[in-house]
Amino acid sequence: MRVKKIFTSGIIVLAFLLLISFQARSQKIWTLEDCINYALENNLDIQKQIQSVESNKAYLMQSALGMLPNLNASASNYWNFGQTIDQYTNTFATTSVRSNNFYVSSSMVLFNGLQKLNTVKQNQILVLASKYDLDVIKNSISLSVAGYYLDILFNSELLDVATEQLRITKLQVERMQKMVDAGSSAKGDLLNIQAQKSAEELTQVQTSNQLNISYLSLEQLIDLPVTKDFHIEKPKLKAVEAPKQPVTPEIIFEHAIKTRPEIKGAEMRVEAAQKRLAIARGIISPTLSVSGSWGTGYSGAAREIDPNVTPTITSYKMGITEVSRDTVLGYQVNYATRLKSFGDQLKTNNNQSVGFNLNIPIFNGWQGRSNITQAKIQKNQAELDLDIEKRTLRKIIEQAYADAVASLQKYNSALGRLNAQSESFKYTQQKFDVGMMTSFDYNNSKKDLTKAESDLLQAKYDFIFKTTILDFYMGNPIQIQQ
Repeated sequence: MRVKKIFTSGIIVLAFLLLISFQARSQKIWTLEDCINYALENNLDIQKQIQSVESNKAYLMQSALGMLPNLNASASNYWNFGQTIDQYTNTFATTSVRSNNFYVSSSMVLFNGLQKLNTVKQNQILVLASKYDLDVIKNSISLSVAGYYLDILFNSELLDVATEQLRITKLQVERMQKMVDAGSSAKGDLLNIQAQKSAEELTQVQTSNQLNISYLSLEQLIDLPVTKDFHIEKPKLKAVEAPKQPVTPEIIFEHAIKTRPEIKGAEMRVEAAQKRLAIARGIISPTLSVSGSWGTGYSGAAREIDPNVTPTITSYKMGITEVSRDTVLGYQVNYATRLKSFGDQLKTNNNQSVGFNLNIPIFNGWQGRSNITQAKIQKNQAELDLDIEKRTLRKIIEQAYADAVASLQKYNSALGRLNAQSESFKYTQQKFDVGMMTSFDYNNSKKDLTKAESDLLQAKYDFIFKTTILDFYMGNPIQIQQ
C-alpha cells in the first residue's frame, strides 16, 4: 500500500513538472533567433545530413586504417579417422588422430599506384563536402524561417489595419443611424455604410485566418508541436531606405562566391573527382606487396623415444656363412615410444615465411582504361556542376538585388500614395460628415485608403526580406531588427 502511494505521488509530481514546462514554453515569446535555433536542432533534413557526414567520416577512417598492414590469425582442431598421411610426421596413420594448426599472417601493399593514399584524400574531401551540404540545408531553413517570421509580422499589421478600418466604419454606421432616425439622411446611405461594414468584417476574418495560417506554417517549418499559445516577438524592423554604402550585385557575388557553402561543396566535389581519376589510373600500375607468416601445429601421430623406459635388445638370424656354415646373428635395439608433448611439437613444427609479390596488369578486358574514362567523365560533370552552382548563385543575387530595388521604389511610391490618399480621405470625411458626399463615394475613398495601407505594408516587408537575403549573401547573420 505504501509503495502504491509513493508511485502515485511520483506520477503527480511528474505531471506537475511537465505542466510547468509546457506552460513555460507556451508563454515564451519567440524571437527570430529562437525560431532559427529550434529549427536547426529539430529539423529532420538536418538530422539526416548529419548522419551522412558521420557516414563519410566512417569511410575516411576505414580508408586510413586500410593503409596499415593487415594481421590475421587462425586456429583449427581436427580428428582424422582411417588411413591418412599425417602432415607433421609424413607417415601413414591408421587410427584416429587429433591434429591442431595455428597460423598468423600479415601483408602490406608497398605500392599500388598510390590508390590507397588517393582514396584517403578523396574521403577527406568528401567529408568536407558533406559538411558544406549540411551548411546549405541550414542556410536554406534559416532563410525560410525568416520569410515565415516576416509573413506573420506582415499579416499581424494587416490585421491591425483591417481592425482599425472596421472600427471607423462602425462609428460611421452609428452616426448614420442617428442621422437617418433624425431624418437628415436617406436610408440608402445607411445601407451602403452597413454593407461596407459587412465587407470589412469579412476582410478582418480573412486577415485573421491568414495570420493563423502563417503561425501554423512557421510552427510546422521549425517542427514545433502546433499550439495556440505560440507567439513571436514584434521587433523594431529595419528602416526602409537605401543602404548608406551602396553595393552592386557584382560586389555581393564576388564575396559570396568565396564563402557560400554550395560553392565550396561543389569545389570539394571537383577535387574528389580528381582524386577518383588518380585512383583509376593507379589500377593499371604494378602492385608490390610484402607478406609474412608464422605457423605451427600438433599431431596425435607424432611420437618420440621414452627415456624413462629401458630399451630391449633382441637377436635374430641374419644368415649362414658359406664356408663354415656358421649361423650369423643380428641384434636390434627396441625403444619404447610415447606421444610427443603438445609444447614440444609446437616448438618443433614452428615455421616462418617472408615473401614479396609483384603483380603487373597486362590485359584485364580493358577494365582499367574504362575506369579511367568514367573517372574523367565524372570529373567533367563535377566541373560543370560547379559552373552551374556559380551561375545559379549569380542569378539569385541579381534577382534579389533587382527585387530589393523594385520593392524600395514600390515602397516610396506606396508611401507617397498613402500620404495623398490619407489627405484625400480627411477631406472626404469632412464632406461626408456635413452631407456634401454620398455614402457610395465615401466608401470608395475608404477602400482606396485601405488599399494604399495594404500596398505600403506589402512593399515594406518585401524590401526587408530581400535586403535580408542580400545581407546574408554578404556573410552577415540573418537580422531583421535595426
